Amino acid sequence: MSKILYISSEAFPLIKTGGLADVAGSLPTALSNMGQETRLLLPAYTQVMQQVTDTKQLASGDYYGLEVSLLETCLPSSDVPVWLVNCPAAFDRPGGPYLDSNGQPWDDNALRFALFCRVAVDIALNQLKLGWQPDIVHCNDWQSGLVPALLQPFKQRPATVFTIHNLAYQGLFSHQTFLDLGLPADLWHPERLEFYDQLSFIKGGLVYADRINAVSPTYASEILQPEFGNGVDGLLRHRQERLSGILNGIDQTIWNPATDPHLTANYDSTTLKQKRKNKTALQKQLGLPVDARIPLVGMISRMVEQKGLDIILEAMGEIVNLSVQLVILGSGDSHYEMQLVEWASRHPDKLNVVIGYNENLSHLIEAGSDMFLMPSTFEPCGLNQLYSLRYGTLPIVTKVGGLADTVVDANEVNRKNRTANGFIVTEQSASALLTTLHSGLEQYQQKGVWHQLQLTAMESDFSWRRSAEHYLALYQQAMADRNLAAG
Repeated sequence: MSKILYISSEAFPLIKTGGLADVAGSLPTALSNMGQETRLLLPAYTQVMQQVTDTKQLASGDYYGLEVSLLETCLPSSDVPVWLVNCPAAFDRPGGPYLDSNGQPWDDNALRFALFCRVAVDIALNQLKLGWQPDIVHCNDWQSGLVPALLQPFKQRPATVFTIHNLAYQGLFSHQTFLDLGLPADLWHPERLEFYDQLSFIKGGLVYADRINAVSPTYASEILQPEFGNGVDGLLRHRQERLSGILNGIDQTIWNPATDPHLTANYDSTTLKQKRKNKTALQKQLGLPVDARIPLVGMISRMVEQKGLDIILEAMGEIVNLSVQLVILGSGDSHYEMQLVEWASRHPDKLNVVIGYNENLSHLIEAGSDMFLMPSTFEPCGLNQLYSLRYGTLPIVTKVGGLADTVVDANEVNRKNRTANGFIVTEQSASALLTTLHSGLEQYQQKGVWHQLQLTAMESDFSWRRSAEHYLALYQQAMADRNLAAG
């Protein structure tokens, strides 16, 4: 049994902006269920404190002249202890974890997450005298990137693992910020935390962690190339022997069509006919013509360039002339939102766009759609294609990152050997998207073919237990590396 300190800047259901929260809300539980002694470290944001009860104070101290306390509670619906870094000056404020109510980064983000990292380091080195010291410190994304760098000088430190969820976000700040944070002077170096005269939080993890992993095997290989490497591909190639990829899992208690309380009708692979009732309910709810024969394509996404919105909008003139319905839920860049809403206003019988996020509706879209649209320009892992597969809703995806690792194109060869479970867009273009959509619509009309594709999709195992087993092996490698380095 290992003691694992899992550090994340968000965790579902307490606070969520993206896939990191889903991972941090599920992986610690899976590890705990496999007998590992796991603690989740999280900032005590306003939204988190509004949801937790029965907190007890474990420690307190002064960090950067601010009063900080460490509180203990439990992750909802689990027995995993959550340790909250409670600093009202840093975390008790309106808005989100990283952005204010106007969508701008908090101007003190560097201080907020440096403080968070300092507390994590003190826990890891048993400086807070909690009677518990981890064997493994598992950091995630730039917000916890300073932890491996700050632990590195200590001989008795735990092993460190750093997971890259999205390399596009790196935590870049000025040299003055580096000085203001009082970081060790020797860390200001191009081979350490300096990145083109800026402080890079993420480089703390990439340079110093005993093991680095990305959230899918394909993404782990993609980020070694300039196209996906966001300027640090050279560093990652240098540490390539320490880099691996582990596919995320999904919480199969939440995403299970047989028990999902958000659905009009529950179903599994033996009762697939019931799936149609969700389609009817979705069409009614969104004011689309109710017709079981019309293929319905769903999309739940942040409306940003990464998610393929440009090629979708370029293809929209032809999509609305097809015998298909399209439902899109999400929010993001205003120019994408406005264009999609405009298309929907002109074609209300073909397209419905819901701006914002709605948990109930997201589940109904997954169950009620026949296909799921996800033509990302890059996708470290992706979760919605995994939800879609579980719900027998066939994904239409580009062959990048975790999408390439989980979706098998329904070409003739793959259909014959029964490995096909979706549709691959061969390049990032409107014409390629339309070609793939036409293929999907054509196969939708072949009932036997479609049914087999759905069965193959629903048989996939993307449980967190499978992923957790890979993480346990990674932790063992990290501890061996750490012991070797310590001599």
